Amino acid sequence: MSTKPHIGVIGAGLSGLRCADILLQNGAQVTILEARDRIGGRVHQEEVGGHSVDLGPNWIHGTGANPIMSIAEATQTVTYDPEGRNISISRDGNLIDEETAAKAAEFMWATIEEAFQYSNQHGDTIPPERSLYDFFQEKLEQTQFSQEEKQICLDSCKFWGTYVGDPIERQSLKFFYLEECIDGNNYFVASTYKRILEHVSKTALSQADIRFQQPVVSIYAPPRDGEHAQHQVTVSTATGERYSFDEVVITCPLGWLKRNTGAFSPALPGRLLEAITSISYGRLEKVYVTFPQAFWNANPSSTANGQHTGATKGSTSADGKDIGSNSNTPVNPIFAQFLEPSYAERPDGLPWNQECLSLAALPASCAHPTLLFYTYGPCATHIVKQIRHLAPSSPEYKQILLAFLEPFYSRLPGYDATSPDCIPTAVMATRWQDDPYAGHGSYCNFQVDLTQADKDIEVLRSGAGVGPARGLWFAGEHTAPFVALGTTTGAYWSGERAAVQVCESRGLGCVGTGVASNDSSTESINQSLLC
Repeated sequence: MSTKPHIGVIGAGLSGLRCADILLQNGAQVTILEARDRIGGRVHQEEVGGHSVDLGPNWIHGTGANPIMSIAEATQTVTYDPEGRNISISRDGNLIDEETAAKAAEFMWATIEEAFQYSNQHGDTIPPERSLYDFFQEKLEQTQFSQEEKQICLDSCKFWGTYVGDPIERQSLKFFYLEECIDGNNYFVASTYKRILEHVSKTALSQADIRFQQPVVSIYAPPRDGEHAQHQVTVSTATGERYSFDEVVITCPLGWLKRNTGAFSPALPGRLLEAITSISYGRLEKVYVTFPQAFWNANPSSTANGQHTGATKGSTSADGKDIGSNSNTPVNPIFAQFLEPSYAERPDGLPWNQECLSLAALPASCAHPTLLFYTYGPCATHIVKQIRHLAPSSPEYKQILLAFLEPFYSRLPGYDATSPDCIPTAVMATRWQDDPYAGHGSYCNFQVDLTQADKDIEVLRSGAGVGPARGLWFAGEHTAPFVALGTTTGAYWSGERAAVQVCESRGLGCVGTGVASNDSSTESINQSLLC
């Protein structure tokens, strides 16, 4: 071709940045339109208590053939596999004995594995209304557990909601296999995603034309009039700017697409609209709370990392209950789960179970006395509504969040309401549900009543009816290979796949991707990238 094709990429998150990288390597001119004043999208860091934390993704899901893990290693990003040393707090606020907690955890993970297999093997015949919660209940009835143990197991199973961003009562069993990730361990990104983002964005920052603060309001993509006819896609932004491109890759989050289908002219094909409407969107939020010391550790002045021994001393919660005198209490717990608390005030009818991760357990270079609470579904929505109009620096903001958190962290071993070490110094919550550029939520999931969720993903991935026909292509974690949906790896791969589609459409080469790899371990992944 005599001139470089001009490709527009909407969104400068991991997907858009990776897409731009591949397009630039293959000779295209690339303009990125980004609604924010920064790159990264939902990959973003802020400080809490003087420590940098991720507001978006914290994890790398799976180590087998995972490019994000390879980037982490290349950039010396510190990752951590937080296995073991977990505790559970009962409905009445007491520490559950280690044997019972281990039994509940073993049941949950074994049943999750069974559910993946069952969904894979019987998805065609599983009723759309059947949930993951139903599966847990059925499996529990087949055990010899006591009624108390069954209740603890079922409560523990509900924490799968932190993986998908909504309660498991709404999680589709029929399409549960779509939640299965790449083989291997899940690693917490201890030093944050900062260096990973820097690596992925390097080419785009140096070679692409990135236009910040350009929220897209309309996309005009008429049908092509013949294979070689001149064709332009016109994108208009909220600032009044108009851009013309030969092809456009849309990496906006699924939630944005759901709310902005009317931005496309002519209207998107019915099957594509159906796919966008059908796939579910999660409500995962995070709350970070920092203390002067990690009081929940046996040696709170230093990090865990398995280095400490000795029993946890007796401790009391804010209401004076003895919660830490059990000699079997794990030293320096990593995860703490709080099962459907009767001791915490909450709105009627809302699930209120919580899970937190101790960042004091991270490798020494990254550890700090902070608890990361993962909250999801209706509870997360309620919290976001409470702080919606408050500045993070305001006393009201801190007061509301600590009123929510104190019933939980005060149940941890070592808590003493009179100790300065147990008084938070900083707190911060995410508000993705209030963020229009994040799509008012977290990432895609698959809830009950869906009938063709797998086909919906494939439709979005292929650009059915609008790719070669109108010059529109879709990327983002919701268009990833099935083993990477809802993850940063999926976002990265989807940008790569969309770039390959554009290159093929424009007659460009296809260099700089993993698609042509001869590594047999990545063969199945590479096939799904192009499907």
